[in-house]
Formats: sequence, C-alpha cells, structure tokens
Amino acid sequence: MEITVFGTGTVGAKDLFPVCSSTGGRLLEVTKSEGEWVKKGEPVARLDPVDLHEQLFAAEASLKKASFEIESAKRTLKGLSAQRELALITFERYEKLKAQGFAAQAEYDKARADLEAITAQVETAKAQIESARAEAARARYNASAIKQRIARLTIYAPFDGYVVSKDARRFQTIAPQQSVITIVRPGDVWVRINIDERRAGAIKPHQKAEIRLRSKAETAMSGYVARIEPKSDPVTEERIVDVAFDRLPQPFFLNEQAEATIGVGKLDNTVVVPTKVLVHGGLWIYDNGRARFKKVEVLAENGEKAAVKGVEAGVKVLVPAPRKKPLREGARIYL
Repeated sequence: MEITVFGTGTVGAKDLFPVCSSTGGRLLEVTKSEGEWVKKGEPVARLDPVDLHEQLFAAEASLKKASFEIESAKRTLKGLSAQRELALITFERYEKLKAQGFAAQAEYDKARADLEAITAQVETAKAQIESARAEAARARYNASAIKQRIARLTIYAPFDGYVVSKDARRFQTIAPQQSVITIVRPGDVWVRINIDERRAGAIKPHQKAEIRLRSKAETAMSGYVARIEPKSDPVTEERIVDVAFDRLPQPFFLNEQAEATIGVGKLDNTVVVPTKVLVHGGLWIYDNGRARFKKVEVLAENGEKAAVKGVEAGVKVLVPAPRKKPLREGARIYL
C-alpha cells in the first residue's frame, strides 16, 4: 500500500517581480494585462517623452555645428601656419641682413611685427579648435544623455513570465521605481499546502505529489515537493509544504484553493481495510456468526484505505450501518 499525506492550501509563488520604470512620467501605453505571457526583452509600457526628441535634435545640431567649426578652424590654421613659416623665413633673413648692416631698422621691425602678428593668429586658430572640440564633446554628451533618457521611457520585461497584476493604467503619472505590472516566473508557481505536524515528518523534498485545483477538481495534476518551510505555525500546529507543478496549468490563478496528496512511502505485506470501518481504535469482525471488536494499530492511511496491524489477512470485516443499531460484542450476524 502506498502511504500518502493529504493537505489543502492555495496556489502561490516563490517570488513576484514588480516591473518598474527607472524614471517618472506619464504612461502613454501599457501593452500587457493580467493573464498574459511576456517574453524577455519585450516592451510592456512606454512613457511620454514630452520634449526630449526636440532636445535631442538641438543637441545633435550643436554637435554638427561644432564639427563644422573644428574643420573650418583646422583649414584656417593650416593657412596661417604656412604664412607663419614664410614670415619666419623673412624675419630670419632681415635679422641676418641687419646684423651685417645691409637692412634698415624699420625693415627689421616690420618683419618681426609681421611674424608676431601671424604667430598670434596661429595661436588664436588653435584656441578656436580646442573651443570647438569642447563644444562638440559637450553636445555629444548631451545627445548621448538624452538618448539614454529616451531609451528609459520604454519598459521591458526582465525575463519570460506571466502577468499576475496590472499596477498602472494608460495616461497615469507614475513615479520612479513605481510598478507598472507584476510578473511571475512559471517555475516559481506552486501550491502552498498546510500539513498537520503529526503527518509532516515523512515528507521530503522531491517526493511525487498529486495536485487538484478547486476549479478543476476532476483533473489530477502531477507535481513534486519543492520546499518545506523551516518553521511550523504554533497556533494551528501545521507545517507549510510547497508543492510545484510538473507542468504548469494555463491559465492559473494565484490564491485559488487547491489540495495535494503527497506519496511518502509504501507498506508491503500489510492488511488494508476501508477507513470507514475503523471506530474507537479498532474494527468489527465476523467470527462464527458473531460480531467481535478487534483492537488494531493504524500503520498508515491513504484516502479511503488504511493499513492496520492486529488482524489477519482474509478476515471478514463488518461495516457499521449508520441507520441501524450499533454493533455490540457477541451480536449475532447473518450474512
């Protein structure tokens, strides 16, 4: 006989995951509702960007302008550098001629002034390039930051899951980290069963179980013991056992009433009787036309059957009739 432990409870989940937005704003749409499946990376909601696209356009325009200014300043610098080389050659020639007494002071001063002027223009062009580069870097950073803000306006599912609640509605204004939908992983759904402590000792993880949901009481679903809670309820003297589904029913409903029968072992070579014949720690047997009460030890129960010790196999067991007189010791029995 297979030994089982029976318990009742509700459908629950190991973890529920709120899918939140990292930024606040007004919801333009929520694409998923309760009872729908989502895939990892699938968009589930979108926030109003307000004027972010206009800001991005302005930042990209500033970046383009700064890039043009850099190229223009580079071309200017190239021309000025060539002029400076020529001015330097001219100055060096007048410097030698002046030292030899073949050039007037005025000609020398003009050559030096021309060199200093063109050198200043070269430095100005270099400064303009650095300024344009700084402006380009600022515009590039702004554009990147705005793109990231726009990307955060779309909320994606972090993993494959089932939507158990829709926590926000279209056109609702939400705060950062506010939940939009709540999802659960399929593998995290189980039935939380309450088991009497006197029967819970034989339950071990991974034992096979049979689950019946209240909405599908006629359908037996296979499962297994996924977890045994490490503490009991001191009031009800019950232990919570989480029984997972081998194959999750679809759809499923959290908090639905359910029951589970867990197989905890087998008894061989035992006498099995219907549980309804057990009364006051024993049962009535047929003995040569008379009713005899026999004390027995119940080894295990399995629904409508019980394994007992104290009677021999093949003995005739009497079933008390609820609408007739109770059986009494030695009463004559006619079969």
